[in-house]
Amino acid sequence: MHLHILGICGTFMGGLAKIARELGHEVTGCDAHVYPPMSDQLRAIGIKLHEGYDAEQLDRYEADMYVVGNAMTRGKPVIEAILDRALPYMSGPQWLSEHVLMDKWVLAVAGTHGKSTTSSMLAWILEAAGLQPGFLIGGIVRNFETSARASESPFFVIEADEYDTAFFDKRSKFVWYRPRTALLGNLEYDHADIFPDLAAIETQFHHLVRIVPAQGLIVSNGAEAALERVLARGCWTPVERFGPGQSWRVGTIHPDDSFDVLVGGEKQGTVRWSLMGEHNRANAIAALAAARHAGVPVAQGIEALARFEGVKRRMEVRGAVNGITVYDDFAHHPTAFETTIAGLRTRVGDARIVAVFEPRSNTMKLGTMQERMARSLAGADLVFCYARDLGWDAARALAPLGTRAFVHNELDLMADAVVRVLRPGDHVLVMSNGGFGGVHEKLLDALRNHQPAPSSAPAPASRR
Repeated sequence: MHLHILGICGTFMGGLAKIARELGHEVTGCDAHVYPPMSDQLRAIGIKLHEGYDAEQLDRYEADMYVVGNAMTRGKPVIEAILDRALPYMSGPQWLSEHVLMDKWVLAVAGTHGKSTTSSMLAWILEAAGLQPGFLIGGIVRNFETSARASESPFFVIEADEYDTAFFDKRSKFVWYRPRTALLGNLEYDHADIFPDLAAIETQFHHLVRIVPAQGLIVSNGAEAALERVLARGCWTPVERFGPGQSWRVGTIHPDDSFDVLVGGEKQGTVRWSLMGEHNRANAIAALAAARHAGVPVAQGIEALARFEGVKRRMEVRGAVNGITVYDDFAHHPTAFETTIAGLRTRVGDARIVAVFEPRSNTMKLGTMQERMARSLAGADLVFCYARDLGWDAARALAPLGTRAFVHNELDLMADAVVRVLRPGDHVLVMSNGGFGGVHEKLLDALRNHQPAPSSAPAPASRR
């Protein structure tokens, strides 16, 4: 079968393309911006890419099925031509459901935050146990050096996104996945471009709960009131909860970031790893619970986590120059800002944390979260915001941080300002769900050519 994938360079659609190619399908695709690293990954496995959404590509790529990503909208020439010509099309989640997941034991990881990391942990635990799962995850898993793979294994791990499916199917993607094991990590308001309020997202999560079989399992964060409301609307599946006071929980946390795992009050072992933060410990506990449902003993899962290498762009160290460390993190929601900074603070103690962030997601651009912004960034010593093309006043939103906060509309000027205040021992935490204009390398290159400020140098006291 020849598939032509519209919006192929997105993380989900690119992963779907890779799986389809591994299954022997001919795959081509288009996107508005065809650029590395996704373009390189796809071309390396024999996928031809077309730049743009013009209708003429349909004559060049006469496919058996046009797989439509959720970035596609009415009005795009390629979409209008597919409809006018009555060509066969379906959404990415539907194609995956019908051609990959139908006979699988699906382990779906849902939640506002931590889906990629938890999915990666879960896939690695199953892999270490010899189960060789297929998976599709919204990030590059270091243990596999890929975000997706097909497999003959009966198990498939998928990051279950609540974003809508396609312009013709406004349900959340995850309703197509029909999981046997559903992991609900957390639930907050997000995606303000498609959901009017938290209650609307809870309804979508309940659609997911309604399709988990009675012989399946729901692993849910017992500390999340929104998830409890979802389950209270009706649940026909056994539920195991994790979190403080729950059956699955973190025990003693040791100085080296290792921690004990408790199930029903009994210690199961100690996870010894290099990851930081309370959120990652919660992710690990949830992954262990889901993996046990698939047959992996907790002790074996704990041993696997000791060899878990993390996910690219999740507290990834991009470099260190003159004693200054630059990190890259995918955080793009106030809660993620707060937990990421808190995790780094636990690791670095009194050292300065300089947060550099870009409000890039649709929710952030709409300004829905601006009232929470200052509080979520308060754990950093200095905050730099790249505010270009925002429809709201970032300086006003960050005003409670006083002279610790700086707002810039020019990326190069912001990078220069950051470098001028850095001193040995600082930790620069860059947070964005996009490429952020390559600011990580801009900072590292500038640091290599810049004499760092002495440790007693004051922070700048004005905004630009």
